[in-house]
Amino acid sequence: MFKEILQEAMLRTEGCLGALVMGMDGIPVEEVWSQVGKDLNLDIAVAEFSTIIKNVSRTNKEIGIGKLDEMTLSTESGIFVFRTVGSNYFLALVLSTEGNFGRARYELRRAELLLEKELVF
Repeated sequence: MFKEILQEAMLRTEGCLGALVMGMDGIPVEEVWSQVGKDLNLDIAVAEFSTIIKNVSRTNKEIGIGKLDEMTLSTESGIFVFRTVGSNYFLALVLSTEGNFGRARYELRRAELLLEKELVF
């Protein structure tokens, strides 16, 4: 189920290099990649970014501004769009620099709604 939802999000988003469900601990639950995404080892970048997402989530709670819903990191190699699901998981779409950012945000929200009952306890 996870793989099919991720593949659909990836295929529906122009310029998407990969899609993931990842634990806040940096361990992937499921992932799909284009060949370019595999060649660039972008899975390692997403795993490392899990620390940033976890820290921002914790900081938001500590200062009382609410749950982190979405975060974007833009680099010269690509765009990383993250969406939290519960307190233990997040979804990520990795785009080329020319990727469709608006569509990526839409597809992540859609995937969150489809997967949250499986990921939130």
